[in-house]
Amino acid sequence: MMEVSASNGTVLIVDDTPGNLALLSDTLSEANYRVLVATDGCSAIEQIQYVKPDIILLDVMMPGIDGFETCSRLKADPATAPIPVLFMTGLSELDDLLRGFGEGALDYIVKPIRPAEVLARIEVHLTQSRNLRRAESLLDHHEFAAVAVDAAGGIVWLTPAAREWLADFSELQGMPQAADDMLPESLHGWFQRWLRQSGRNDSETESDAHRLAPGFTLRVGACQNPDEYLLLLQREDAQWTPETLRDKLKLTFREAEILMWIARGKTNKEIGIILTTSPRTVNKHLEHIFEKLGVSTRAAAVAMVLQRA
Repeated sequence: MMEVSASNGTVLIVDDTPGNLALLSDTLSEANYRVLVATDGCSAIEQIQYVKPDIILLDVMMPGIDGFETCSRLKADPATAPIPVLFMTGLSELDDLLRGFGEGALDYIVKPIRPAEVLARIEVHLTQSRNLRRAESLLDHHEFAAVAVDAAGGIVWLTPAAREWLADFSELQGMPQAADDMLPESLHGWFQRWLRQSGRNDSETESDAHRLAPGFTLRVGACQNPDEYLLLLQREDAQWTPETLRDKLKLTFREAEILMWIARGKTNKEIGIILTTSPRTVNKHLEHIFEKLGVSTRAAAVAMVLQRA
């Protein structure tokens, strides 16, 4: 029985010229890519709602909406924005390519089509795209808390764990909910003082850890982007035991276990996995913990642990 190898990926070709479609389809199929075809921008956008390609080859000049408008619509939708787009254009249209890059395209292929060039460009961009998605997935689903800021304390980028860290830190400090575009007030002040005291004019070395508040520490990490600083946010790993918390705070053993894991930054889902119970049960115990401690939030519960335990 013949063994069927896995596909190298799915490529959507959007072109209204039959000859180009045939050449590209044959080239990509022979290279073990799954090929999708659309002859205009509207049908391409509709097709992507059902099957998302790994990369798109998009003709510039087409009937209906042209390649620029098609690309703009794809990039405006969060569900399709990450898909790499490569424009296909004739030499006479090269002056328009700057507009294409402005709409979000990554690269272009000049007609007439040369199969070897097409395959090489697709392979390069697919590899980069997959590496980026792996990194994004790792950051989105793990507890790595980092935020990139400019010298004014404006947030350029942050991970989901950093957003949660900043929210808890703001609550602990009695400040308004942290915004996504600027460091919380007290952290912003600390960062500005650190810049002045360190006299730094670069961002390529790491600082020592700084304890900002009970349970919250920070390091300024190396950042390769000019005029940006990478803040590595950490929660102090308290060495309490369930027995210690139970006795100090008058909790049940299970409540003490849950509070210990909350203090270490775990979510209800993660605690449920650790303790082999459901997130709903964890949440019910958490309600009892809040009632016993006289608090209403996780951050306030952790703050009380830091004060008493």
